[in-house]
Parts: sequence; C-alpha cells; structure tokens
Amino acid sequence: MNQTIYKYKTPFEGKFSIQMPTNSEILSVQQDKKTMCPCIWALVYPDNPKEERFFELFGTGQKIHNDMGIVRKYIGTYQYQNGEFVGHIFERIN
Repeated sequence: MNQTIYKYKTPFEGKFSIQMPTNSEILSVQQDKKTMCPCIWALVYPDNPKEERFFELFGTGQKIHNDMGIVRKYIGTYQYQNGEFVGHIFERIN
C-alpha cells in the first residue's frame, strides 16, 4: 500500500478536528510560507477509511487546564508573524 504526505490547515486558536485516513502519522507542524497558515503535515495511507482526530492549540503563556481524563500528546510548535505568536499543538488522545 502506498503512502502520501498530506498537508492540513489548522485554525489559529482553540480546539479543532481533522478528518484523516486511519493510521496516519503526524510528521510536522509549521507555518506554510505560501498561505501564512499553520499546517500539520502527515504521512497517510490515502486509501484507508477516514477518522476524526482532535487537536488543541495553545499560545505561549496560555493556561492549559488539566481536565480529568483528558490525555494530550504534543505534536509541534510554530511561530506566526515573526514570532509575535507562538502556537503549540496537542492531539487529544482520548
């Protein structure tokens, strides 16, 4: 089965979800220089069925509440507007 690298645009704040093929591996989080949007790049099996994956974005200095039962996995950090905003993306595991 062949794999492909996909790019997914992300919002600039809050919680969000992305539909991606099952067993996708997140590779990187960066600001796309062309669109100026933060993006997640993932190695995917394009023919796999899609699943919804949940993420949260926090800015540096922003409080991260340790809600009971929520497990987050750090995905990556990006800088926006020459470092005026630094965003940190976590995936919700449960």
